[in-house]
Amino acid sequence: MKIEEFKKERERLNKIIMKHSDTVTKRFFALDTQTYQAGALSAKQKELMGLVSSIVLRCDDCILYHLIRSKEEGVTDSELIETADIALIVGGSITIPHLRRMFDKWTELKNMEEK
Repeated sequence: MKIEEFKKERERLNKIIMKHSDTVTKRFFALDTQTYQAGALSAKQKELMGLVSSIVLRCDDCILYHLIRSKEEGVTDSELIETADIALIVGGSITIPHLRRMFDKWTELKNMEEK
């Protein structure tokens, strides 16, 4: 799935969730949003932490979301590589297929930026 398609589909599905959600789910979504805002740690650092966690947990949707947000927060190639290294050490070789797809999407994000 292309990045723009992912963003649109995620937004569409989130609207459906919110339509059918109770207070608990809405509070969880709000807490998630607040957690990634800058505080003692920058939003950039928090997105990279989210990216490591997503890679280790092997959630491709989560990886792509945090990758997009990391790019929006100004993550460099070098920072992404070191982040991937941490995920690989923590998660082991089972994360390699997810790292492949992540770097492929990173290239797509960079190409979108150049246009």
